[in-house]
Amino acid sequence: MLIGWVVHTALHIWLTVYLRRFKLDAEDNLLARKHVTQSRILARVAGVLIVMITAAAVLMTFESVRQIGVSLLAAGGAAGVVVGLALQPVLKNLFAGIQLAVTQPIRIHDALIVEGEWGQVEEITATYVVVKIWDWRRLIVPLGYFIEQPFQNWTRDTASLIGTVMLYLDHRADVDRLRREGRRIVEATPLWDRDVYAVQVTDFRERVMEVRILASARNAPRTFDLRCEIREKLIAFIQAEMPEALPRTREELTLDPDRALPRALALNGGTGKAS
Repeated sequence: MLIGWVVHTALHIWLTVYLRRFKLDAEDNLLARKHVTQSRILARVAGVLIVMITAAAVLMTFESVRQIGVSLLAAGGAAGVVVGLALQPVLKNLFAGIQLAVTQPIRIHDALIVEGEWGQVEEITATYVVVKIWDWRRLIVPLGYFIEQPFQNWTRDTASLIGTVMLYLDHRADVDRLRREGRRIVEATPLWDRDVYAVQVTDFRERVMEVRILASARNAPRTFDLRCEIREKLIAFIQAEMPEALPRTREELTLDPDRALPRALALNGGTGKAS
């Protein structure tokens, strides 16, 4: 047991010293997220293995339960089968953790959409993942979920994201003028990374046209703030400078000349003269 405690403590010290080299709060933290995720998952898996091996070694020191310790260590015998069945969920998540550490479909601080919720990976344990949702709720997801179920990872290869702002305007809206104003807005904000910017009419509908604005930022929180800023400033610009671009409903009234003339004569006493 003492040897197991020493090994576990040494593993914890090594992990702490190793992770000091990486800063998760950096602008471009892709490399840091990769190493932190891999190290923490493997350390937790190693911790579980150390506990199992230590427990087996302790059981083997007692004559009455030695067979259980041997079965646990060698994964053989009837006791090993019983223990294996009892620990099936744990072992499933254990192997899922190893696979996550090697393939890394998710990392610490990755921006995900899981079960219809957007959030960031806050913690990866030996059995579950904690996703911090945008409104500070926490979504607890088993490790096996990310192996078996589809999900969206917005920051798989880079922390940068392209934000989308959708506007629904009247068909008389001046798109070129709107494009120039959008350019002025993104160039004036420090949130834009000066990589992607575009304004396009992506659809026409019966009463409005759909205008899509694209702009990129260095990470997910900055992208969200950039989208909000573009949306707020563009709608203020449209209200002040382009009110004709606001959506409106049009109706056209027409009169049947054959019915309008007798009605006009009746209203004027049948003289045909305007009153």
